[in-house]
Amino acid sequence: MALTLISTPLDITVSDTAVATVSITSGIDDTYDSYEFHCVGIHPSGASLPNFVFQVGTAAESGYDRNMTTAYFAAANQVSGTWTGLYYSANEDQQNSAQVFQMLAHGAGDENDDSSAVILKLYEPSSTTYVKHFVSVAQMNHHNSSNYQLNSYASGYINTTAAITRIQFKFDAGNIDAGTIKMFGVS
Repeated sequence: MALTLISTPLDITVSDTAVATVSITSGIDDTYDSYEFHCVGIHPSGASLPNFVFQVGTAAESGYDRNMTTAYFAAANQVSGTWTGLYYSANEDQQNSAQVFQMLAHGAGDENDDSSAVILKLYEPSSTTYVKHFVSVAQMNHHNSSNYQLNSYASGYINTTAAITRIQFKFDAGNIDAGTIKMFGVS
């Protein structure tokens, strides 16, 4: 497996201007069977513990609102060692839900030394025969009142046979204050 860098749609530091969303509107086509999005050093501003989320769109529409069926869970370890465990809530899953952004990272810390790292893999986005599967893994640290490390996993499918041509990342509250997002083709 080889990764080919296609674009870097976000590369901001804390001293730059925060952005509300990162929309990738080109480069997702039939060149590759799958694509990876690496979101590194993602840091929120303007909201306490927002979720880092994504949604996709097709060429035939202007929004990001495809139906998804998903599953999400996480493993956590508090810095003090007083709490460790698995986190699951059916509220984080989608059941063929439209216009809902899928959570990739739960409750991102907004302290200066907090950040998240996410890898999202999207399979066969250009297929016009099958639904589109995805899987993600996220690591984040929180130095708020809870002080914990969280590893989260999301997977599912986008319920459309239309080709996916666009993807958008954002926090469900506040802005992206810092971070880098890179899009790779997988061959």
